[in-house]
Amino acid sequence: MKWQEFEEEVRKICEAHGFSTKFRCVFKDEEGKSEIDVVAERYGIVLCFDAKLYSASRYRVSQLKKEAERHRERVERFSAITGKKAVPVIVSFIDDPLRFHSGCIIVPYHALNEFLANLHYYLAEFGFL
Repeated sequence: MKWQEFEEEVRKICEAHGFSTKFRCVFKDEEGKSEIDVVAERYGIVLCFDAKLYSASRYRVSQLKKEAERHRERVERFSAITGKKAVPVIVSFIDDPLRFHSGCIIVPYHALNEFLANLHYYLAEFGFL
């Protein structure tokens, strides 16, 4: 699977759970231009997904932590522009015990359906509700 196909799969899964989506959402602010892979919205909840298709040989927990910090900052900028409080979520192809870092939820790809089906539980668990 290529990274573009992985992003598309994340979008399709969100839509299957009733979310309206914006794909590869580009925005610009005083810090410059940025992109969010998938913006999904349902019942006033906005999730901003960053899809990470790491191979097992390239993957490192420290790298995922840095990506979580960058994604949270990007989503904060997106929220400021749109006026909607958005939740940063990384979907990682590699399963890892890390589930939350620096204000960003981390979901393994194989658990994305379960995450979306039980979204309110997870949002409450990580302090977003």
